[in-house]
Order: sequence, then structure tokens, then C-alpha cells
Amino acid sequence: MEHPHRVVLLAGPSGSGKSYIAQRTGLPVLCLDDFYKDGDDPTLPRRNGEVDWESPLSWDADTAVETIARLARDGKAEVPVYAIGADRRVATRPFDVDGSPLFVAEGIFAAEIVAECRRRGLLAGAYALRRPRGATFVRRLARDLAEQRKAPRVLIRRGVALLRAEPAVLRRQTGLGAEAARAGQVLRRVAGLLAGHPRQP
Repeated sequence: MEHPHRVVLLAGPSGSGKSYIAQRTGLPVLCLDDFYKDGDDPTLPRRNGEVDWESPLSWDADTAVETIARLARDGKAEVPVYAIGADRRVATRPFDVDGSPLFVAEGIFAAEIVAECRRRGLLAGAYALRRPRGATFVRRLARDLAEQRKAPRVLIRRGVALLRAEPAVLRRQTGLGAEAARAGQVLRRVAGLLAGHPRQP
């Protein structure tokens, strides 16, 4: 089935600038972080007695794919609004691709759904944003502190752990089918995709 709209999936380590680069494409942007499971969901993975929010199992991949499929077919859908500080979805909002043939879905777990989106004919492209690890650490910590996502000591401990895990994160994302690319490369790839897809009337 040929869909009137298709998705560009943008993955990458936490704090690598996915949201910023997604906005710079000029395309409608779906935030996949809004598809985390609620903090009291019994299926959440745990490590050392605490919820492991870095595990893909903490994320609702099925609902994310169904939402992307609805956007690809209809151009609009209701999407969740997730409050990270509260560890739960707090609302929904309308999302409209506004006639664009492509839209971006960005998030740390975007690569987890590359194969399913490709199988269903939804995928235009998939990328894993690659930046210097030190820059990612600083960007992530500054963002998390500014947004007061968790207590500062928790954010620093998490940031160091993510810094160490970053190479493995990128290996997993590319193994799942996302192309590792720097920011400028992502923007050029998306511009090329867009040039081949005229805007819907």
C-alpha cells in the first residue's frame, strides 16, 4: 500500500541533539519520548530495584508504530503528552503533518521500530545521530538540569553512565537499521528525500 505520508526516524544517544536537528529539517516532528510507559506500568523493566528507563522495554513501541501508521495514512492523529518528571502521560494533543509528504519521528528508541516501519511501507529513512561524546554529555546534562527532570545528583550519575554506554547505544541503533550520521549529513539526507516527494495538495 502506498501511503500519502512517510516517516523519517531519527535516533541517537540521549542528549545528542535529535530534537534540534529534527526541527531544523523543517518537517513536522513527532516526539517519540511521549510514548514511554507510565511509571506504574507492571511491564516496566527494572535494574537493581529501580525502573530502567534506558531499556527499550520502558517504551511503548506498538503504540508508537500505530500512531505513525495513522499519520502516514490520514495525516493526523491524537498523540500522547508525557511528563518525564511525573513518569506518566498527562494528556493528548492533535498532531497534523499539514500536507507534508514526510514527517520526522525522533527519540532514543526510534531505531527499535525501523524494521516494522519498513515492513509496513511507512519508512522514508532512518538515521542515528552521531556527535562527540563529550559534547553530548554536556548538552544532555544542561538540558536535564534546566528542565529539572530529576534531582541533580541523579542526573549527574545518569549522565556518566550514559557517557560510558554511548558507543554501545550507537552500535545497537545501527544494528537495528539506522544509518549513523552527523547532523549535517542527516539534514542533507532528509533534504534529498524531500526533493523526491512533492508536497500533498
